Amino acid sequence: MSLAPIHVPLAIILLGGGLLSCFLGYRLLRVLLTGYGFVGGIMAAMLFVGQVDTWQVGLFVIASGLIGAILTLSLYLAVVGLFGAGVSAYAVHLIVDGDPNVWFLFSICLLGALLSLLFRRFVLIFGTSFIGAWTAVVGGAALTGDSGSVAVLMRDPSQVFPAVPFSEHVGFAVAWMVLGIFGFVLQFMSAARIGRNNGT
Repeated sequence: MSLAPIHVPLAIILLGGGLLSCFLGYRLLRVLLTGYGFVGGIMAAMLFVGQVDTWQVGLFVIASGLIGAILTLSLYLAVVGLFGAGVSAYAVHLIVDGDPNVWFLFSICLLGALLSLLFRRFVLIFGTSFIGAWTAVVGGAALTGDSGSVAVLMRDPSQVFPAVPFSEHVGFAVAWMVLGIFGFVLQFMSAARIGRNNGT
């Protein structure tokens, strides 16, 4: 059974969801987490549909999407903390020559995780802006028939967020950065305005 046409609805979901995340991510956080989790579950299921009988494919894909949505909603605060810990570990790697003391690294990662949770509004705005921009660019490129983006959706979903050298993908990098910065500025201004209104 060929599932090739499924890349079109997935690309539309990624493009639409990415734009919503980029510009309204913080305000629609739970809705977007549910949607992204559902799509992520479907994309993960597509790696295994070749091993499932035809009549079970629909049920398997839908169940995987629901599991993905539930996990994403349940674990998003943990992801915020891990984001802070990861950024802190990377900063230590850039600053310290050689291998840092394990307890020093642990303390810095713990501090980063706590700060990330403490300032989670800022972290979530930043994350939704740039992750949304990334997925929107991937979805848009897939809709135009870009073979690499279609392959991402159909054969290797883990590469929706590929760690690729930007020098080899200048157009992608520019589109992602411009869209992400624009979304971040708009979301931050909107959150600040809401905060001022709530304070009056």
